[in-house]
Amino acid sequence: MGVQINPSILSADFANLERELGRIAGADAVHVDVMDNHFVPNLTLGLPVVRRIAQVSAMPLDVHLMIEDADRWAPAYADAGAASVTFHAEAAQAPVRLARELRSAGVRAAVAVRPATPVEPLYDLLGEIDMVLVMTVDPGFGGQAFIDGMLAKVRRLRAAVTAAGATVDIQVDGGVSASTIARIARAGANVFVAGSAVYGEADPADAIARLRLLGDAPYEV
Repeated sequence: MGVQINPSILSADFANLERELGRIAGADAVHVDVMDNHFVPNLTLGLPVVRRIAQVSAMPLDVHLMIEDADRWAPAYADAGAASVTFHAEAAQAPVRLARELRSAGVRAAVAVRPATPVEPLYDLLGEIDMVLVMTVDPGFGGQAFIDGMLAKVRRLRAAVTAAGATVDIQVDGGVSASTIARIARAGANVFVAGSAVYGEADPADAIARLRLLGDAPYEV
């Protein structure tokens, strides 16, 4: 599984999103954070905006739902044009059924866990999902400092994926930057969400290229 860099538009200029998408044309996907001000203490955007982003983006949409009642709402984001839909383990009542529904709609199904949520309960679900997102900051706001203690969680998850012979990507979101991405890659992650580390640079395309190079560090067993 190759390195993937998915810039988060949470750090972009919301008044000029189409232009901001053009600035990250070298990315693998656009990470779209959907927050409802209930599951997390922030409010971002919803279905109509995601649908419009999908219409104008040349890159696939990696939609991260930080919302309550994921079982009800996640399929609508597949219909809106997302290529991958991530729901939180803490917000889904029937994660296997939801993952199967998303996959049947033709999108990748992913499960996210907060820093305080153990990853071990997901081991038996690896055959049902395409990706696990390990949050390395508390979800809700961009620009937070990376929580180093999450590297052990990533390492355990990668070992479980390997042992199961599963084809499951491990995504990390939170505090990903040029100074942290190599360590995260060595722990076993291969998909990286970066917000301020991309949009906070004068040349986002150059920042993506640099992160991709640094993120190609070999996994350390």
